[in-house]
Amino acid sequence: MCETRAVPSRAKPGSEAAPHRHVGLKQVAEYVGLSTATVSFVLNGSAGANAIPETTKKRIFEAARKLNYRPNFVARSLKSQRTYAVGVLVPEFSDGYSAIVLNGIEERLRNDGYLCLVTSHRRDAESLERYPRMLFERRVEGLITVDTPYAQHLPIPVVSVSGHDRVEGVTYVVLNHEMAAELALQHLQGLGHKHIAFIRGQSFTADAESRWNAIRSMARRLDLHIDPALVAQLDENSPSPEVGYRAAVKILKSSRHFTALFAFNDVSAIGAIRALHEAGLEVPGDVSVVGFDDVTGAAFHTPPLTTIRQPLARMGMLAAELLMKQIAGDPGLSAAHAVQVDPELVIRKSTAKVRSQVRKQPSSKRVQA
Repeated sequence: MCETRAVPSRAKPGSEAAPHRHVGLKQVAEYVGLSTATVSFVLNGSAGANAIPETTKKRIFEAARKLNYRPNFVARSLKSQRTYAVGVLVPEFSDGYSAIVLNGIEERLRNDGYLCLVTSHRRDAESLERYPRMLFERRVEGLITVDTPYAQHLPIPVVSVSGHDRVEGVTYVVLNHEMAAELALQHLQGLGHKHIAFIRGQSFTADAESRWNAIRSMARRLDLHIDPALVAQLDENSPSPEVGYRAAVKILKSSRHFTALFAFNDVSAIGAIRALHEAGLEVPGDVSVVGFDDVTGAAFHTPPLTTIRQPLARMGMLAAELLMKQIAGDPGLSAAHAVQVDPELVIRKSTAKVRSQVRKQPSSKRVQA
């Protein structure tokens, strides 16, 4: 068996560089007949490039392309002690919540030339302990956690989206859950709903306890009684609507009267609507349903979902903005504080006024399955 090898040739003006030959700033500078400093200013986007004519910049970029110049990022980072990389920890890549937050993070970091190193921990205890250290060892300049518990004390800036651990030195971007509860419950009460079922979040989810406490407090203020038999908790670490479906089936099995359901998130609300339909109940005719988050598919579900919109992309951008300021050593930014953002009620077709006549009884065949 024969092996044919290409013989590299020396690049000449007007020709492409051999694909395996390393071309540095010196070679590009010799090619265009300029100083290495001038070429470095242009190719590295330094402030000194502002004084260089556009025609010269264009000539340098064309030469770099022809010679197949690639910056030696490892050498540069060792010299400058900068990697321009940020670590991001999320529970799931397939989770609509995390994906929208991550889009906001990436959009903001891209403007500053930073790269995201993203990993999902899937709520695994060992991964939650190990991954922050692994990212730190890979010299990320900061860390953003999304709906992720964080109790370590790494010597880098850390910003948490929807975290509630309150670790010293960590900045938190959190939702105004009191306002969210008020928006949802006042909307349902205004439609005449007094008997409301609830789907609580999983115990390991960062927002679950804060959101539930806010709901209970607001229900007391609005004189709405919460029947424990009409409360079900999501019981599994899964982004599937199946967990919401099972929670709704549990509520239906209680045989207690309710005309509305407020779900922990949109995914569980969509699963609950499936369970209600299979029990022979119409949404919103028999039961109004409110979700939470306003993920991409919420507006396209049947019926389109009324929900509490978290500004997820904006929360991601805000987290990245706060991290950039900490990395830059902004003296006006406290190292540890919380930034609260407000939600918005989005009214669609899954909620309606309570019917004057008695609601039809759910199908016992499906509810008892």
